[in-house]
Amino acid sequence: MEMVRERLLDAVEARREELIALTQELVRVPTRNPPGENYREICQLLGARLRKSGFAVEYLRAEGAPGDCDAFPRWNVVARREGRGPGECVHFNSHVDVVEEGRGWSHDPFAATLEGGRIYGRGTCDMKGGLAASVIAVEAFLEVCPDYTGAIEISGTADEESGGFGGVAWLAERGYFSPRRVQHVIIPEPLHKDRICLGHRGVWWAEVETRGRIAHGSMPFLGDCAVRHMGAVLAELERTLFPALEKRLTETPVIPEGARRPTLNINSFHGGQAENEGNATGLPSACVPDSCRMVIDRRIIWEEDMEEVQREFTEVLERVRARRENFAYDIRELFRVYPSMTARDAPVVNTVSKAVAEVLGRPAGYVVSPGTYDQKHIDRIGRLKNCIAYGPGILELAHQPDEYVEVQDMVDSAKVMALALKDLLPSG
Repeated sequence: MEMVRERLLDAVEARREELIALTQELVRVPTRNPPGENYREICQLLGARLRKSGFAVEYLRAEGAPGDCDAFPRWNVVARREGRGPGECVHFNSHVDVVEEGRGWSHDPFAATLEGGRIYGRGTCDMKGGLAASVIAVEAFLEVCPDYTGAIEISGTADEESGGFGGVAWLAERGYFSPRRVQHVIIPEPLHKDRICLGHRGVWWAEVETRGRIAHGSMPFLGDCAVRHMGAVLAELERTLFPALEKRLTETPVIPEGARRPTLNINSFHGGQAENEGNATGLPSACVPDSCRMVIDRRIIWEEDMEEVQREFTEVLERVRARRENFAYDIRELFRVYPSMTARDAPVVNTVSKAVAEVLGRPAGYVVSPGTYDQKHIDRIGRLKNCIAYGPGILELAHQPDEYVEVQDMVDSAKVMALALKDLLPSG
């Protein structure tokens, strides 16, 4: 048995250059979301490689999902390989979309430059490095343990960066993450190679609109400025809600430390006429704005109740209305996600924890993610609780300029995944 485990580790190590090359190949497909570019291309890249290892491959378009259209179809790939006999299924799920590159890069964000033991590029850390590591881990496992029982699945899914509704949610609604089909799920999100992520905070997104009355900008006293009304809302948030959130602290091991408290982010703010709206000069009309919209991103800890979170925010608006003449507002929920948490003694947690200790020589840490990821859909829609995030990369690098992943972290994580497969899928 010990000889098999050593052979597994050696088989991953021998694929170091392949791991680098696969990561670079994935990153060089710019799958920006929005709008959702090149999903079909990256799914075919994965499917072609996995077919060579005996996987049956499905390409699935999430027709009818938010964002799906002929210009930017939401394609997913699901590959499955059966073992020599019946048994449990281990599924590695990775999202293939990446956020926009943004400004401030010193490397080409889609060149996947290898420099100093790191691969730089958008999506290297979040999470194409993890996807590549899972593929290499599976290929090494198939070489050393070809007579395993059970099944292995690998999926590349769409739209995690915009909620996962055209990816894992759509698949879960169709039974792809049913406990009858899949028993263990590992999502190689970048939560550090020595940590197992058990779940994530919840989220409530909403759009608030304050209303006013349009008038000539030279005579604002004849109108009612919706932006000023929204300014009063911001002032009340600063006065009451932000300080209240600072006083709350979860008992769960959320990282980084600041995320152990519930948070509120002002995601966007729009007031008045757009400067480029039907105007060649780029200047707006001289008008008092009669509408102002703000999108909020409220992150929720386990000790909070979703309904109370909404009520607490509405009370802010009501306090402003009580003090402010002609104040009127609308609030519209955009979406909600409840916090998710896998038990620390779940089978996949114990198995990966053992592998981390074996590969790295130290006990695994247990963390919770500050933001949501696709575990929410596997949990809530698929009803599958035996799910974790584990993969290479440093969480704080996600969505940053000069995002990178360490090659050694990918190799070590692939070794952990290969050992976990050995323990979850018996072989002769």
